[in-house]
Amino acid sequence: MNCNVPTDIVFSFTGFQQRGGRTDDHADGWGIAFFEGRGCRLYVDSASAADSPVAQLVRSYPIRSLNVIAHIRKATRGPVALENTHPFMRELWGRYWIFAHNGTLDRFEARSQGRFRPVGSTDSEAAFCDLLNALWQRFGDTEPSGADLGGAVREWANRMAALGSFNFLLSNGAQLFSHCATRLSYVVRQAPFTRVRLADADIDVDFSAVTTPADRVAVIATVPLTTNEEWTSIEPGQLLVFEDGEPRVVG
Repeated sequence: MNCNVPTDIVFSFTGFQQRGGRTDDHADGWGIAFFEGRGCRLYVDSASAADSPVAQLVRSYPIRSLNVIAHIRKATRGPVALENTHPFMRELWGRYWIFAHNGTLDRFEARSQGRFRPVGSTDSEAAFCDLLNALWQRFGDTEPSGADLGGAVREWANRMAALGSFNFLLSNGAQLFSHCATRLSYVVRQAPFTRVRLADADIDVDFSAVTTPADRVAVIATVPLTTNEEWTSIEPGQLLVFEDGEPRVVG
C-alpha cells in the first residue's frame, strides 16, 4: 500500500491473510512492514498467515502508514524458517529499505562479498542484497535523486528478470516500486469513495465513511483483493513507482 495520508491496512490485510493457508496455499510464513516517519515496524512469522497469532495482532492494531509491504510465502528456495521470511529489511543512506519477492530466480547465483549479505538462504534476500550493493557501488555515500534511483532500480530489475520469475515490491519509505514479471495488479482509491467487498472474506466497508475527499490510497497485489473495484494489471516487464498514491511507469 502507498498513500498520500497515513492510512491503516486492516481491511486489505484481513483478506490478504486468508491467502496464507486458507484460500490459497502460500502457507510457509508471512510478514508485513509499516513505515512510520523514518522508522519501520516489521512483523514476520514462519507460521502460516491464516493461523498466526502475530497476524491476529496486526489485524487488531490499526497502524497508520504511508507505505506498507506485506508478503505470504510459498517456499521454493530455502527451508521454512524465520530468517527466510519476507519482507526483508536493511539500512542504506540513513533509510530503512524493505523488499519482498514472488517467484524463483533459477539462474541467479548469490555473491558472497559486498557490504550487504543475506542472513537466510533464499534467492529473494540474496537478490535484495545484490540490489543494495549495486546502489552503494553506483552512488556511494550520496543518496541519489528520485529519478536517478528509479533508473538504477530499472536497470537492476531488467538484469534480474532475465534470471527467473521476478515479481517484487521495494520501498525506502518515500517511494514504493512494483515490478511485474508474471502477474501484479493495483487499484487507486480516491474520491468519490464507495463500498468495497473483499474477495477472500465476507467483509465489506464503505470508504466514504472513513476517508476525506483528499485521500488517495494505492493497493498493489498479485491477485485483486476485492471483487467490485476496477483493478489495473501491470504489464509483464513493467516497473512502476508509487508516490502519494499515484503510479508512474519507470523507464
